[in-house]
Amino acid sequence: MSGLHIERRGHGTTPLVMIHGWAMHGGILGPLCDVLDGRFDMHVVDLPGHGYSRDSAIPLEPLACAKAIAEATPPAIWLGWSLGGLVALTAALDLPTQVTAVVPVCSTPCFVRTEDWPQGNDAAMVRKLAADLEADYKTTVDRFIALEAMGSEDPRAETRRLMTEAYSRGEPDPRVLMEGIRLLESADLRPRLPELRQPNLWIAGRRDRIVHPDAMRWSAEAAHGRFEEIAHAGHAPFIGHAAALAEVLNRFAEGNA
Repeated sequence: MSGLHIERRGHGTTPLVMIHGWAMHGGILGPLCDVLDGRFDMHVVDLPGHGYSRDSAIPLEPLACAKAIAEATPPAIWLGWSLGGLVALTAALDLPTQVTAVVPVCSTPCFVRTEDWPQGNDAAMVRKLAADLEADYKTTVDRFIALEAMGSEDPRAETRRLMTEAYSRGEPDPRVLMEGIRLLESADLRPRLPELRQPNLWIAGRRDRIVHPDAMRWSAEAAHGRFEEIAHAGHAPFIGHAAALAEVLNRFAEGNA
């Protein structure tokens, strides 16, 4: 047993593992699953401490999560949104026989800005997120969701949709949310991107205010992969732009069948 809730969806034949972002769960990817139904055999993950995996004892650490998912799924394309992209990339690097291709969506190998990484986020913002999380985690999660929706065509509607869906499987474990913040503070897979041997596709939202498209464009070049941008999408392109996201993913899967 993997100790994780993994939902099986779709009527297609191409295996696809799908991993959500921080403070969410697999159900948030539902709109994308709907439009991919005929093409893919989807394995939609709830990460530890999130959704129906809330009580999982697996740590929110990329390799531990990747191993648990790999134990429960066939070799597949791995798609990871936001924080989930770190898990998918780690699997591609360290469990290469399980990952036929990797697709980070609005995800970065290094979240925090450094002198040699201007595409990252302000470290002070990440520290404030951690402090706020300890004081009032639900308000902090709600504020982060609103940030995720910024830049989209209809931020208010997208915020409502994300907030409704975020708690539809219960509230995430505050301890694991803090583990996720620490992971965002410390993770840096940039040096390992040239090691990737699988086809890789980096999909950005042009209006994303959390993961800058330039970070993903740089990553695609470093990994000898492909970069695609969804023109009017923010950080959650599967809400409001699921068809455009599916079109990009379908083309990539066909080209790497």
